[in-house]
Amino acid sequence: MKNVAHIPRVTISHNPTALENLPRLSEKVGCKVYIKRDDCTGLAGGGNKTRKLEYLIADAQQHGADTLVTVGGLQSNHARQTAAAAAKFGLGCELVLENVKGTPKADYYQNGNVLLDNLLGANIHHLSLEQEVEAYTGVLLEKLKAQGRKPYFIPMGGSNVMGSLGYVRCANEILQQLAEEDLHIDQIVLATGSAGTQAGLLAGLIAAKSDISVLGVAVSRSKEAQEQLVEKLLRETLTFLDIDPNLAKGKVVANGDYFGEGYGMTTPAMVKAVKRCAELEGVLLDPVYTGKAMAGFMDLCATGEIATNSHQLFIHTGGSQGLFAYREAF
Repeated sequence: MKNVAHIPRVTISHNPTALENLPRLSEKVGCKVYIKRDDCTGLAGGGNKTRKLEYLIADAQQHGADTLVTVGGLQSNHARQTAAAAAKFGLGCELVLENVKGTPKADYYQNGNVLLDNLLGANIHHLSLEQEVEAYTGVLLEKLKAQGRKPYFIPMGGSNVMGSLGYVRCANEILQQLAEEDLHIDQIVLATGSAGTQAGLLAGLIAAKSDISVLGVAVSRSKEAQEQLVEKLLRETLTFLDIDPNLAKGKVVANGDYFGEGYGMTTPAMVKAVKRCAELEGVLLDPVYTGKAMAGFMDLCATGEIATNSHQLFIHTGGSQGLFAYREAF
């Protein structure tokens, strides 16, 4: 296996992030619940993308880049953290952000992550529902090059092999915390979207020969589509690490039953899950990712698909800043 410690990385994240016991929530759902606080990584409010950006920024620097370019939905948590990383390292930042159909609109265009993107000095390209993000971004990259700038493109969610390394490292961090605190975990549960967090975690666990399973609750795709997306990136990440990519077989598990009508669109179960975690544990989830993942987790506990008295670790990937854009849903 390639030594991850030798891969260039900048230091941004406040880690190790806490691994907390949630006793009141545990009592309600019937199993032991812990939460990994990756909402507390520090970068402009934190979130899972901070770990990815440590490797992506280092790679951008190695390529001599002076501008970061990335894409996402208008309230993208990834875009906010990319804008913050650009500010921290003195880079320009171009955010190509798509409107998202069916989202609450009263605060969507000016509050939440959009407010923070502007404060962080990013240049926002606000695309309508009719505009095609890939074509627009391709033209933008060529325009920046023609101006003499050196853009570095980061895919949606920072989810490529380089970004996934952040969660290879996180898997090692989790295993170390479990060992130090003498805790046993049956399963890790997380929201899964652009695939990098789940793929990176699985690659790290495979590298460490850990048998802890990972359940991804999909926020935008069917079970089949999400599993294909994650497995593709997992295989690429294992290959990069000089690990047999066939070890990915049977490791990727996703559930596509809880994202509702589409990405970013609210569900009653999400609203209930966000409120329940806030009221029981003082933990703020987000309306797009962790809220839907927690709604799925709670339902799977209620139906018995997650075994009573099992030990579960929920990864809080951040995004509570988005709550302000979704005020009317609450």
